Amino acid sequence: MLIKAQSITKAFGPLKVLKDVSLQINEGDSIGLIGVNGAGKSTFLKIMLGELKPDTGELTRNTQRIGYLEQFPESSHEYTVRDVLGRPYGHIENIKRRLKEIEEIMMAGGDIDWNALAEENANLESQLSKCDMDDEDNQRKALERVGLSDEFMDRTMDSLSGGERAKVMLSRIVVQAEECDLLVMDEPTSHLDIDTVEWLEDYLLDSHCAVLVISHDRYFLDKIATRMLEIEHGKSREYKGNYSDFIMKKMLDLERARKEYQRYMAEKRHQESVAKQMYIDNPFLTVHKTRQKMIDKMDVKEKPDKVEEITVKIQAAHKSGKNVLTTKDVSVDYSGKMILEHVNLDVQKGEKIGIFGANGQGKSTLLKAILEEIPCKGELWMAPGAKIGYYSQNHEGLDLKLSAEEQILTVIGRERRGEARQMLARFLLFGEDVERPMSTLSGGQRARVAMCLLLLDATNLLILDEPTNYLDIPAKHAIEEALVEYDGTVITVTHDRYFLDTVCTKMIEVKDHHAIVFSGTYSEMKGRKNTKEIVMDADEYRVLSPFTNWVTGKKYVKGDRVLIAPADQKSFEWALNQGKLKKTGGRQRKKVNVPDAPKQNS
Repeated sequence: MLIKAQSITKAFGPLKVLKDVSLQINEGDSIGLIGVNGAGKSTFLKIMLGELKPDTGELTRNTQRIGYLEQFPESSHEYTVRDVLGRPYGHIENIKRRLKEIEEIMMAGGDIDWNALAEENANLESQLSKCDMDDEDNQRKALERVGLSDEFMDRTMDSLSGGERAKVMLSRIVVQAEECDLLVMDEPTSHLDIDTVEWLEDYLLDSHCAVLVISHDRYFLDKIATRMLEIEHGKSREYKGNYSDFIMKKMLDLERARKEYQRYMAEKRHQESVAKQMYIDNPFLTVHKTRQKMIDKMDVKEKPDKVEEITVKIQAAHKSGKNVLTTKDVSVDYSGKMILEHVNLDVQKGEKIGIFGANGQGKSTLLKAILEEIPCKGELWMAPGAKIGYYSQNHEGLDLKLSAEEQILTVIGRERRGEARQMLARFLLFGEDVERPMSTLSGGQRARVAMCLLLLDATNLLILDEPTNYLDIPAKHAIEEALVEYDGTVITVTHDRYFLDTVCTKMIEVKDHHAIVFSGTYSEMKGRKNTKEIVMDADEYRVLSPFTNWVTGKKYVKGDRVLIAPADQKSFEWALNQGKLKKTGGRQRKKVNVPDAPKQNS
């Protein structure tokens, strides 16, 4: 056991952030920590790391060999990459901390073991000296492993892009991982391109370290996590498995709690009705009091917390023609440097197109060329009837001096304050959050305001640049559902592979100045590892009420016919338990993907 937290609580003034959170981390664990924005995940991490003290609860730490990747990469102009990589971290920080403690103990004097302290001090100084000698070489190798050359060493952090800063911080983890028992990471995949995220997944899977990671990247959590800890309403609940397992089990838990509460309330109302009738029939007897005592002794079931959901409906304008966008041999160069060349696209009405690629390859440049914000060579034709809605990852359209409410009112008119509040409430923005300047809002809250603005106009072509950045998982689900239902055309740049699989049916990979087009999802384009396609008998079901299969991301409507084979029965377990599907008696054969059987050693 490396770290154990039991019944941790933490409040900031009247705000109780953590009420009862527990977690034990053992050697080799790989744990995903999830919860909505503001649930207290980062606070809990800081308590586990010793940066914050809990109000109550017990914390046992059996190792100080902990590496930490914070959520927001260093961006100061005061530090070079070399400075950041060489600043105290992990085991080096612990050595320096202990050296300082020894110095303070010796200065205080008193009844101490001078020989033992002097020997420990000498050993620590020797370790620190060795670390200093090895650091430069280790740092250069770490940069190379995350895709940065050693030319970055002397660049200041503020001169780097968000993705480059994230890679520098990631390389700090690589430097310290060899000497760590536990890696703690807060949103490690933010600002990273897909290639780097997939490198990180493989690195963590091969690492000897235990891992505790906060992430909203569902594909990442599916790949690396074997346990999930959710913090909700200040309390924690643990689930075995990865993110997809968590979703299925959470749905079942919620439905079980709802049914238990309904049974409890029905029984309580029945017993109260019987007691009341007893009193009416025989007011002078005490038998009704006995019945009331039975009611008072019933196990009380708490009413399940109401799940607040973001409700998004994207208004579609009149459909454009069949051909929405065509490019022929489009090229873009900037200051004499070729960014894109020979880009040939044919975008049809209703297509959902996902654009991905490494940072700096020209994904956002392609969007700006389509929007005609930057000049390009070649032929670019946009349908005259195209009504474009544009979402920028940097939220340039927001005036951060204004409140969210004021921002909406500048578009729809100040007399429509009630309507503005209703729109923001659909994105779970209430009270003072809609009244204070947006400069004080979190990145996720700003993203929701920007998305709200996008919905004000009817469009038939959405051009989106990283629409899920900063959003928590429930918000991502809501946006994905809305985009799947949207009747118009979608062109989106994203690093979110789960989003690519759920929303998009056509891929464009921007690589080496070219745009490579593929019809299908991201997983289909890359190919799923360790799976094979076989034919199985499948039962036919009819959909009785709408639902979304959160494992596959597919949405079903009433009347749909669904074929369910034994291999995919588990993904429909929740819908079957809720009575959303009814077996028709029909039976067909279908192709399914199943894991390859592990090879047996002869």
